[in-house]
Amino acid sequence: MDHGLTGFAAIILAGGQAARLGGVDKQSIEIAGRTLLEFALDAVIDASEVVVVGHHVPTDRPVTFVREEPRFGGPAAGLLIGHDSLLRRFPTIAVLAVDMPHLTSATVRRLHDAAVGHEGAVLVDADGRRQLAMVVETERLAAVQPDLEGRHGLAMRDLLAPLDLAEVPAIAREARDIDTWTDLRDAASPPEDDPTAG
Repeated sequence: MDHGLTGFAAIILAGGQAARLGGVDKQSIEIAGRTLLEFALDAVIDASEVVVVGHHVPTDRPVTFVREEPRFGGPAAGLLIGHDSLLRRFPTIAVLAVDMPHLTSATVRRLHDAAVGHEGAVLVDADGRRQLAMVVETERLAAVQPDLEGRHGLAMRDLLAPLDLAEVPAIAREARDIDTWTDLRDAASPPEDDPTAG
């Protein structure tokens, strides 16, 4: 991959069940008056086309909303229906979960930079665990995707196993997601190293 930021698509995964949050729609959760979807859209502000895999919510951005069928097929199924729903084809696709509000456009740029010479790049946390924040080469993703019957419940690690993905260490709170109400409270708090905290 050597495309850099010369035109890319973005897929925001927002169709999960949010079981530990009582089944609320994560993309509509607010932090400091802004929804998680708004944070995610800001992170992919440089994208030429954006698909949100989740139910339609009001937004002033030009976004395509789609749902996977059957529902709740997991992030890999969401990524693939998002890929299939793109109106145009771009060299790369940025993929991120809607519940990672500390991702920014700088994160996406770092992923693109790290992907040069590889088939993509993925954000990893301090323990080396891969996160739902990545850039993948569109042609390689298309080459490894299973048929429709094989998508539901497919693990993301299995889908991406054939791809050569550079691993990009997260900076500060980039790798944190919101699975619980405690996570939400922490996300709304200033970081400990923020001189304005306290």
